[in-house]
Amino acid sequence: QVQVVESGGALVQAGGSLILSCAVSGSLLRLFTIGWYRQTPGKQRELVAIITSNDNIDYVDSVKGRFTISRDNAKNTVYLQMNSLEPEDTAVYYCKAKLERSAYNVWGQGTQVTVSS
Repeated sequence: QVQVVESGGALVQAGGSLILSCAVSGSLLRLFTIGWYRQTPGKQRELVAIITSNDNIDYVDSVKGRFTISRDNAKNTVYLQMNSLEPEDTAVYYCKAKLERSAYNVWGQGTQVTVSS
C-alpha cells in the first residue's frame, strides 16, 4: 500500500525559506506524478506545484520564481523549496501522489507552514 508523508513545515518569518519533503513508500516514486497543494480554513485546496514522472513541472502563478519542486527517485522523495515566503503562503501543505495512467492517488496528512509578518 502506498503511503505519503509530508514533513518540514514550520513557523518562519516573512522573507525566509523552508524545504518541505514528501516521502512516498510502498511503491516506486518514478511511477507517480506528485503535486503539492495547500489549504487555508474556508478555502479550497489549491495546487501549488506539480512534477510528473518524466519531470514536467508547473507552478501556480503566485509562487513562480519563489518555489522550486524537485524529485529524488533514489530517495523516493519530492521536495518543495520555498523562498521569499510571504504571510499569504501560510497554509497546510499537502502532497498527493498520483499513479501515471491511472485514477489511483494517495494524499498525505499535511504539514503546517506559518509565515509571520
